[in-house]
Amino acid sequence: MSERRRRLGDGLTVLAGARPDVLAAAPGARPRFVALGGVLLSTGALAAVSAAFAVGMALGVWWPVALLVGLGWGAVVVNLDRMILVGMAHDASLKRNLVMAVPRVGLALVLGVVVATPLTLQVFSKEIDAEMVSMQAEAADAHRQSLEADTRFAGLPELEGRIAQQEAIVASGGAADTGLAVVRGTVAEKQAALDAAVTVSRQLEAKAQCELDGTCGTGDAGTGQAYLQARAAADAQAAVVDSTRAELDAAVAAVTAAEGRSASLAEGSLDRDRDELARLTAELDRLQAAFDAENEGSGGILLRLEALDRLGDENVTLAAAQFMLSLLFMCVEVLPVLMKLLLNFSPPTAYDRLVALRDSGDVDLEEMAQESRRTVAQAKEELLVLAERERVDRQKEAILARRRAALAEVTARAEAARAEPETAAAEAPAEPARQMWDTGPIRELAARTVRSVRRRPTDRVPTSV
Repeated sequence: MSERRRRLGDGLTVLAGARPDVLAAAPGARPRFVALGGVLLSTGALAAVSAAFAVGMALGVWWPVALLVGLGWGAVVVNLDRMILVGMAHDASLKRNLVMAVPRVGLALVLGVVVATPLTLQVFSKEIDAEMVSMQAEAADAHRQSLEADTRFAGLPELEGRIAQQEAIVASGGAADTGLAVVRGTVAEKQAALDAAVTVSRQLEAKAQCELDGTCGTGDAGTGQAYLQARAAADAQAAVVDSTRAELDAAVAAVTAAEGRSASLAEGSLDRDRDELARLTAELDRLQAAFDAENEGSGGILLRLEALDRLGDENVTLAAAQFMLSLLFMCVEVLPVLMKLLLNFSPPTAYDRLVALRDSGDVDLEEMAQESRRTVAQAKEELLVLAERERVDRQKEAILARRRAALAEVTARAEAARAEPETAAAEAPAEPARQMWDTGPIRELAARTVRSVRRRPTDRVPTSV
């Protein structure tokens, strides 16, 4: 058990950025690095859980896959935090510590926000789910209204009203057609005229009857002049009644014919309008169903964040709890950097001094090694230069030797050439005395020229080496 704990502690110290060789010489710093490694490991675990929740909410993948992705993200966060800690060497200067800490704290805060957001959403998941249902319903209603206001479907209410009117016309045989109001008005006028004519006819009939009875008018019963006049007036009015009734019948027949035509036209248009209504309604329902399916499956992080924001606006207590929870998660993420920053302000420990000594010793050793390599390289260069000089000197000696040999050969050939004319002159007869016109030197020069031309190439004396 102790061996396992020791190995676990060694792993945590390495995770915290401790140097095992220096830590072996300064074991008192071990608990500090073990604690720092534990903090790094806790932040990585928190980041892994947060990433798993985020992947599960955003992509809806299987939880084991989301957990694997979360573990990968946790390893990345641990590596980033370790990089931040390793880069913050011990320094007692406040200014340098602040300069080093500000960007690292900023990076840690960004990581903290990224890690805290999915965890906060998971904590308030029930409230967010309820709010998302309301938001999705509002979005569905808004989309339905936008579709109904679309130019493709803007004529649906008018089309539905026209179909209802056509159905009423067909059902009533054309009587429900409001376009026949003028024709119906003519029937009403004719009916009123007939009623008036009938009333007048009845009055005249009553007057003729009372003249006949003697109960009115002249008071004389019988078919006198007054009766005949009253009868003639009643008969004339009866003709008017018949004429008015004929006109009324004609108007009623016209209305009946118009209603039949209207019912026939409405029945012909009804099928076309019903087909168009069915097509537009099906298209509208299809678009709405597609939006509803997308809307119901849009429970991603963005919608959940919007729902959480709306809940915070509506409920102050929830907003405060959300803020404090997010702050807690961010503090956990920033904690390693803050711990390292606080340790830098403390006096240097034995571990810090040993690290400085080891680093300076490594620098000195490297400088010595560099100087040795530089000296060896310089010596090699000098040896190469000397070797090259020796080779050049040997080449010069060889060239000079060949030149001396050539000069000696040329000298020997010249001496041999000088000895040959003297021997020839000693063996040759004496020349006769020259005459006044004899050009002796010219002839001798010509003879020398001829001898030089006849000489073989091997006997020629080189002019230069």
